[in-house]
Amino acid sequence: MESPYVGILVNDKLHSRLPSGNTQYEAVDFYVEAAGEYGLTPCFFRIQDVKRDTFRVNAYVKENGRFVQKHIPLPAVIHNRAIYNGSAEYNELSSWVAGGTRLFNQWNRYGKLRVHELLMQNPDLRPHLPGTSAANTTNIGIMMKLYDKIIIKPDRSSIGRGVMLLQKIASGWKLTYPVSLSVRNKKKRHLRFRGPRLPALLVRRLKKMPYIVQQCLALATYRGRPFDLRVSVQRDGSGLWQVTGLVAKVAPKGSFLTNVAQGGTVHRLEDILAEEYPLLDGQLVYAQLCDFSLRVCRYLGEQLPHLADLGLDVGMTKDGYPLFVECNGKDQRYSLREAGLLDEWKASFFNPIAYSKYLLDSCVKEQIPQKPSMPLRGTTDNGNGVPRVISRVVT
Repeated sequence: MESPYVGILVNDKLHSRLPSGNTQYEAVDFYVEAAGEYGLTPCFFRIQDVKRDTFRVNAYVKENGRFVQKHIPLPAVIHNRAIYNGSAEYNELSSWVAGGTRLFNQWNRYGKLRVHELLMQNPDLRPHLPGTSAANTTNIGIMMKLYDKIIIKPDRSSIGRGVMLLQKIASGWKLTYPVSLSVRNKKKRHLRFRGPRLPALLVRRLKKMPYIVQQCLALATYRGRPFDLRVSVQRDGSGLWQVTGLVAKVAPKGSFLTNVAQGGTVHRLEDILAEEYPLLDGQLVYAQLCDFSLRVCRYLGEQLPHLADLGLDVGMTKDGYPLFVECNGKDQRYSLREAGLLDEWKASFFNPIAYSKYLLDSCVKEQIPQKPSMPLRGTTDNGNGVPRVISRVVT
């Protein structure tokens, strides 16, 4: 009997690279390998490849070592790895769900301000959040009275694109801003002003797109440079949230941005703690960061529909206290690979397939006994909020 299909919704660029196998950071062969472990067949397609009248799709499937296109029914379970911004795409995906499709990470472009406002409703998470509001001249002025350093960043941008730093100096204020919003741009300029009136350049940028203004967190440092952590948090074959991997991102010299795309470097947290913070209990710090990340994802999963695969940016103070930076609905995962955490990197592709199997089994309820999930390296909440380290990896 043919294995059930599980869909992987991809963007145009990745779709065009599937025939050649050059899919860069998206290691699609891990999806294929994981699906073999769970008795599934992964298929890759774009939103426009689905025929609305028949709910069939032209999808890439790997057969005999190469990707070929097949015309198949829309899979019952789909993992969204594409990013869409428009209402038309949102409505299209919603129509699939209304038709009975289990589509997880259905929408992965929630604005930073919306996520912040949701988390602020949870009193246990609130102390970990930076002061944040919509960026306009009034709110920025208020923030300038409260803090000596504030961050101004696009509400929906990623990889550090468009982020500006406003900091108090002896003569007034200094704005550090990127020359352009290009993904490849790493050039920054500085603009000094006395205040309280904001520079015309900043006002113009605020009018072009929605920004948020945020307290600049006092992050722990490594060799004098601030760092935060990318935490991959996913639902696994049990349906529960687990921490798949955690890696530190260190800002380049003279920069406030830790993003790898902006020149940040990746390191293992245990190496940083051993060198810079030997008095801290490394295992306790790790457990606290994992516990905090799980609490954030469990809460967001209750507030936003169909979440199952997130990449959190979490900071920490020099005392190891977790700080929320932002939530990424499409975790790039490659930071795990760059840090040499290859088991965790592989597991980040296996978990969505394991969760797909869980969803497929739940569709048929008790008609087909659920296949036991294969534990993957990481940390899981066990459903009771207590982290548990998992050591076995599917190979």
